Amino acid sequence: CPEEPVLLAELKPGRPQRYDWKSSCETWSVAFSPDGAWFAWSQGHCVVKLIPWPLEEAELCKASERKSWGGKTEARSRGAAKEKTLECGQIVWGLAFSAWLGGDTEPACAGGLPFLILATGLNDGQIKVWEVQTGHLLFSLVGHQDVVRDLSFAPNGSLILVSASRDKTLRVWDLSRDGRQVQVLSGHVQWVYCCSISPDCSMLCSAAGEKSALLWSMRSYTLIRRLEGHQSSVVSCDFSPDSALLVTASYDACVIMWDPYTGEQLRTLRHVPLHSALDYSSEIHTSSLRSVCFSPEGLYLATVADDRLLRIWALELRSPVAFAPMTNGLCCMYFPHGGFIATGTRDGHVQFWTAPRVLSSLKHLCRKALRTFLTTYQVLALPIPRKLKEFLTYRTF
Repeated sequence: CPEEPVLLAELKPGRPQRYDWKSSCETWSVAFSPDGAWFAWSQGHCVVKLIPWPLEEAELCKASERKSWGGKTEARSRGAAKEKTLECGQIVWGLAFSAWLGGDTEPACAGGLPFLILATGLNDGQIKVWEVQTGHLLFSLVGHQDVVRDLSFAPNGSLILVSASRDKTLRVWDLSRDGRQVQVLSGHVQWVYCCSISPDCSMLCSAAGEKSALLWSMRSYTLIRRLEGHQSSVVSCDFSPDSALLVTASYDACVIMWDPYTGEQLRTLRHVPLHSALDYSSEIHTSSLRSVCFSPEGLYLATVADDRLLRIWALELRSPVAFAPMTNGLCCMYFPHGGFIATGTRDGHVQFWTAPRVLSSLKHLCRKALRTFLTTYQVLALPIPRKLKEFLTYRTF
């Protein structure tokens, strides 16, 4: 059984909180760059902090002792990489990194390496896209009529960006074509909270303040299906690393695991209150989910709920394998190489937690490799034993 998550370090806003604007002190979004070299933190106050990552183990231990970083910090590892501050001019809600792998419009890059860019979704509906190494503003994307709540880049480096907004739409942008708006996706009737592009770049899932999540084709930008099964608003979604599974989290205190290809519900993870940790309230809504994310190898899930617990779930089990008490969590994200989870809180902090390190079995590695390019229907059509098909389609729980 994995050890309980341990709090390694905590980031706190470096500026005084504005008492007159509640949303200015909430961390709604955290992000690691795909290569794990940077961490971005929307700490409110219209500011994004960019922190070189990963920290050395010794530095994490030191941070763990003082449990707080704020304001100025010294240059860390990675040579010239230093912490940066991006002044966005508006409250920041959504963050997403992408590598800029080439093309005519590529900014001049140091040493010929791929460029990292960061998209920031803002309170006024704008999306500002920054070059991480220099902190230069590359694009201001205008089109949304309300808060840009979440952002997701296509993981293949194509510079396709999807944005989710309180204006009830999703928009698709192509940064390789000077930030041109490619498509507007309409279908939600409530604020859109979350969007997630599958690792194979074939699907997009979106969650709004509705009982169903929507699954879209990233090829035709049309609706594939509505995923219906939750009893309350769906607020978070994430695909497994091989795109074979999709998880959705809801205010109904449940995470549902879906097969995105068939629309089938594979299992439900219920957030049952822990009485020892919840002596202040027995109301069911205290377990409302805020965020769910897959671990990089695809064997664990992390969830953050209003009952002040970070939970770690193993893919095969219906109960959490580890818990950690945290205050007012809003979002969670795994470090791309595993071992850590970052969580954002309602008071503007970010906390870093240890996460179970796991050596994937050869069986799981083979399944993951196959499912990266085979749909569920293609697996079911293979001339192989039924039990093998069940394993490859995650139906052996």
